[in-house]
Amino acid sequence: MDKKTLKFVTWLISKLSEYLEMPQNEVFRRLYKSGILYDYIVPSYDVLHTFGARYLMEDISDFMREEGVL
Repeated sequence: MDKKTLKFVTWLISKLSEYLEMPQNEVFRRLYKSGILYDYIVPSYDVLHTFGARYLMEDISDFMREEGVL
């Protein structure tokens, strides 16, 4: 993972933590264990980073629900 992707992932976890009202370490754990982090977020960085925060929060949280981690 390059520096810009890492920065985005860190920002995304922080924002998801606020959006889901859940500690950051728990958001990371759920994204990591479900595979969403390395199978969806990291490979899709080039597209995902172009979207607004609200869209991303809704998209990722919906995906987490679909995967059974929320």
